[in-house]
Amino acid sequence: MIYIEFQSLYLRNLKHGSAWKKSEIFTSKNTTGRRKAETSALTFDEVFWAIKKLDFEAALEAAHALLNFPNLEIISVHRDLSLSALQIIKEYHLAPRDAIHAATAIAAKAEVVVSTDAHFDKIKELKRRSL
Repeated sequence: MIYIEFQSLYLRNLKHGSAWKKSEIFTSKNTTGRRKAETSALTFDEVFWAIKKLDFEAALEAAHALLNFPNLEIISVHRDLSLSALQIIKEYHLAPRDAIHAATAIAAKAEVVVSTDAHFDKIKELKRRSL
């Protein structure tokens, strides 16, 4: 199972043109077969909010695509997950949103975290892979 930290993928794509398509192709390849992927409910907010600043219609499209990826489970952020995120903040000095992603990936027993954010590399419980 892979954990996909969509926000960095989507934002990178918006800034670099073809990156949007690259992350969409990657995600489709990895969630249409037998391979399962997961992400945090926080991702919906991050993707929509970041893209909305540039283009409201594109934000709607991205949010819709996110919610309709096959074999993608969206994990709720709950109290225990937030407590785990707080521990990650203390130990690794990550921002709260990144710590929530890390805690979610760890709780989901993700084999790999797909993200363009290198700060996930310092978390010993995670293995990051970029696009």
